[in-house]
Amino acid sequence: MPSRRPLIAVPADIRVFENYHWHATPDTYLKAASAVAGVVPLIVPALDALLDPSDVLDRVDGVMTTGSATNVHPARYGVAASARHEPFDPARDGLSTALICGALARDLPLLAICRGHQELNVALGGSLATEVQDEPGRMDHRAPTDPDQAARFALRHMVELVPDGQLRGIVGTDAIRVNSLHRQAIDRLADGLAVEARAPDGTIEAVRVRAARQFAFGFQWHPEYWATSDAPSRSIFTAFGDACRARMDSASRLECAAE
Repeated sequence: MPSRRPLIAVPADIRVFENYHWHATPDTYLKAASAVAGVVPLIVPALDALLDPSDVLDRVDGVMTTGSATNVHPARYGVAASARHEPFDPARDGLSTALICGALARDLPLLAICRGHQELNVALGGSLATEVQDEPGRMDHRAPTDPDQAARFALRHMVELVPDGQLRGIVGTDAIRVNSLHRQAIDRLADGLAVEARAPDGTIEAVRVRAARQFAFGFQWHPEYWATSDAPSRSIFTAFGDACRARMDSASRLECAAE
């Protein structure tokens, strides 16, 4: 009989379609988690007070927060909201923050991508800059205006990995080419995070939770899209899956010891 695969929590976005509010997640993340990380993704609905995230966190072996067309509400990092910060998804903000903080408190592996990367920084006390392409000396990190999804997610620019960083150990190289589909980025880095990679214009592209005893990274780019064909993307998801399996095995041993 096949062994059980680790279970991970994935926060849902709220989308309005056919007069319903849907709790949804893009399937590229779910497929990468299943096929490459070897875990079972569980979409957690953003039900606000109707759902206690602890009920989920106590049952999973890891957390993955995804990208989205929406942005973290600036009130969460002390900035007045404007049209430049929109669109918003307050229910997703609350759920992701609870899952991120709960995962770190429980030493659960954490993989935070794009919006999730920004959520991680804000959850730990950092801030975000919006419309970074308008800042002097910054690149245009926004998605290409192309109807073809593969073209939109094409690997576009290099990022330099921090010497002696943990990410360099995972991907096994000094620099990698990544895609770019964002108009916001980390502004003030949270004290609890360490920079693991930067773009040529200085944009923080990857971070690590300093105090984490297992995999806990944020990525501004989208490793999920090419996880089956791009070696660095595969290495990131493989490392996350390995951490989730180690967590699951450790929890199983604790349960056996308690019996």
